[in-house]
Amino acid sequence: MSAASNPPPVTRHSSPKDYVRFTLTERIEHAILLISFTMLAATGLPQKFADASISQAMIALFGGIEFTRQIHHWAAIVLMAGAIFHIVAAAYRVYVIRRPLAMLPLLEDFVHLWQKVRYDLGLGKSRPRFGRYSYDEKVEYLAVVWGTLIMILTGFFMWNPIATARVLPGDTIPAAKAAHGAEAVLAVLAIILWHFYNVHLKRFNKSMFTGRLSEEEMLHEHPEELALIKAGVMRPPDRQTIRKRERAFIPAAAIFVAVVTVGLIQFVTFEQTAITTVPPGETAPIFAPQTPTPSPIPPSPSPPMGGSEGGTPEPVSALTWEAYVGPLFSSRCSACHGSIAGLSFATYADALKGSANGPVIVPGEAEGSKLVVKQSQGNHPGQLSGEELAKVKEWIANGAPEK
Repeated sequence: MSAASNPPPVTRHSSPKDYVRFTLTERIEHAILLISFTMLAATGLPQKFADASISQAMIALFGGIEFTRQIHHWAAIVLMAGAIFHIVAAAYRVYVIRRPLAMLPLLEDFVHLWQKVRYDLGLGKSRPRFGRYSYDEKVEYLAVVWGTLIMILTGFFMWNPIATARVLPGDTIPAAKAAHGAEAVLAVLAIILWHFYNVHLKRFNKSMFTGRLSEEEMLHEHPEELALIKAGVMRPPDRQTIRKRERAFIPAAAIFVAVVTVGLIQFVTFEQTAITTVPPGETAPIFAPQTPTPSPIPPSPSPPMGGSEGGTPEPVSALTWEAYVGPLFSSRCSACHGSIAGLSFATYADALKGSANGPVIVPGEAEGSKLVVKQSQGNHPGQLSGEELAKVKEWIANGAPEK
């Protein structure tokens, strides 16, 4: 993201053929983006392609799916904090130092593109003369900006699904998941196939790490900028002017940082969903004797279903999935579920299957069922009344019968 920075004071160092390309602040911005992006890719793609053996190995390397998700969330926080830092730093360079917005596309970029195509096809005699940034560097930066906005927006929808479903249709959440994953794949491919080749393979550019370029490199990559440097056009303002502008900039920047920091905290603490990974249950070999144990007393005949022998038949309870629970869930839960973590109440089998993170209904264990836990907390988008929740708990305690 530091590639978006406006031109720093490009001055000569002790060597007459060495020029400052990126300041320390810009290199810090790049480091934040590099680290957070790498961790997001390393923890996000294994979750998107969870069935692949390499994904399972990486998740195990990170300590399991819960730790993988936590690392992914913390990397997202670092990315958003880096974006805030970049906005403030870029604004400082534009307002205080008065550097031009060198990353904005201009008409000459289209001319340079046409010249480059002609040169690559052997129809032109010379390469285009780029200034501080070439057209492809501007495209790459704008792609980072656009991709970051998409990832933050879709990440909020998935991080806070219940709040999202209160305002937007339930289908927004799976749509956000699809867009989030597709943008991640696109970003990783762009870095590997485009950025690595152009910056590290075709001609290894060390300026983002050292902060400097030689005169030969400047002449090859940025001849127009080099011409401005030698002509003395790019001069920083005097210290008194900088201090005067800082007195207006710093309070405004502090207010902006405070507001967006509160927003960032709200982003990550807006809600605590009940969707968590259920640890696998304990397994043990089942003891089955080779021959049944004989019983000296023959079993007594069971009374007929629905009542005792010779007595009045007892009424069969209507507290079943078909008679009560299924229609109740259909009216209260279908607006969201079916999209959140794969949880659906469309059929009895879907309800017992649960979400991608495990069952939410445990027959015979009402208090241990996540559905009951979430509903008992209140303020759920499909909140059941006290009487309805009591009947659902009774239904689960009775073994969650279907018919």
